[in-house]
Amino acid sequence: MSSQVNLNATHDPSLSSWVSTANQAGCDFPIQNLPFAVFRRKGSDESFRGGVAIGDQVVDLAAVKEADLFSGVASDAVAACAQPQLNEFMAMGKTAWSELRKALSEALSEGSAQQNALSACLVAMSDVEYALPCNIGDYTDFYTSIHHATSVGKKFRPDNPLLPNYKWVPIGYHGRSSSIEISGSSFKRPKGQTKAPTATEPSFGPCKRLDYELEVGIFVGKGNVLGEPISIDNAEDHVFGLCLFNDWSARDIQGWEYQPLGPFLSKSFASTISPWIVTTEALAPYRTAWTRDENDPQPMDYLESAHNRESGAYDIQLQVLLETEKMRAEKQAPTQLSQSNFNDSYWTVNQMVAHHTVNGCNLRAGDMFGSGTQSGPNPEEAGSMLELSNAGSEPITLPNGEQRTFLEDGDNVIMKGWCEKPGAARIGFGFVEALVLPAE
Repeated sequence: MSSQVNLNATHDPSLSSWVSTANQAGCDFPIQNLPFAVFRRKGSDESFRGGVAIGDQVVDLAAVKEADLFSGVASDAVAACAQPQLNEFMAMGKTAWSELRKALSEALSEGSAQQNALSACLVAMSDVEYALPCNIGDYTDFYTSIHHATSVGKKFRPDNPLLPNYKWVPIGYHGRSSSIEISGSSFKRPKGQTKAPTATEPSFGPCKRLDYELEVGIFVGKGNVLGEPISIDNAEDHVFGLCLFNDWSARDIQGWEYQPLGPFLSKSFASTISPWIVTTEALAPYRTAWTRDENDPQPMDYLESAHNRESGAYDIQLQVLLETEKMRAEKQAPTQLSQSNFNDSYWTVNQMVAHHTVNGCNLRAGDMFGSGTQSGPNPEEAGSMLELSNAGSEPITLPNGEQRTFLEDGDNVIMKGWCEKPGAARIGFGFVEALVLPAE
């Protein structure tokens, strides 16, 4: 059984850093977090390279490599992180991830003998820009929120909202990794075929029902050999970390095209991820029990384990904010649309990995899963506008008087995520945002 959920010195809530901003209340990136991204100085022609967040600073891992600050496995890991993408580091496995995390934690701790040397390797977050953290070779989107699946199903199939397979199998489809972009990117409203319920034939034009989907992105670390499934108890050895993920959706295009093979052009025009990958080790204090309603089918053996029951879920708060063009012009703060929690998922990350590979499918370092839209049991926890506006029939009124059923051009959607509880350090994910531009 994986020891990934074991706590160690890096999780100590009393640990503080000589980077003073990391010790401030509400900070997303305290010393107990240490998430990874790929960055360079804004507007420069520098090579992108790996970095680790601490307070409002980025530890430049290429500079750490040049300074030769670490030894052993941590030194090898830093060398892998100095590259423009993190795939090699992710493929090294959890021992390397953990050793580098431990070395960075010790070097960044208050009183560290390495403070002077490491302080020369810091770059202010305000001065950096990000790229995708790795080459995402393959991307699979799951459908793990039963609340979202039921809510959406009721709109399309009132008499049969959940299809019979939902409670037996972690549903997913393969998406386009080529259209995944980093936070801060903008995208053009997609065009495609749509068909109004009363029309006799479809028409072509810009999407009229553009939506966001609040998701968690899950990055594969060490892969598996083709034909060799990953067991549920070994799944955590293969998961590097989690990020925030907005899987944009064209609901009107989707409604016309999704039968019989599922989403296609309604999903492949844009997806956006947050820059920082929070490692599964950093999230260890926020692992929680996973349960299945006793009246529901219980998981098949390959999707079941005591470990998954005890700590398969993640307690991650997820929030969606909207900033309209008018709000920006009038310098108004973005307004919250919803807040939910990843621990309401019907299927766990471990189950996603086990199911994805049970047929022998090989995962590779840098592959990404989307969790599917994360909606909670209550209406205000809906992770999409499709749910919040009841498929467009109940407009959402914003604090400034504007209304929305779906997204309009100029809208900026911001998603945030964090973990917080007494007795543990707050772990933040930063945010992911993207701006909707008019159709071409």
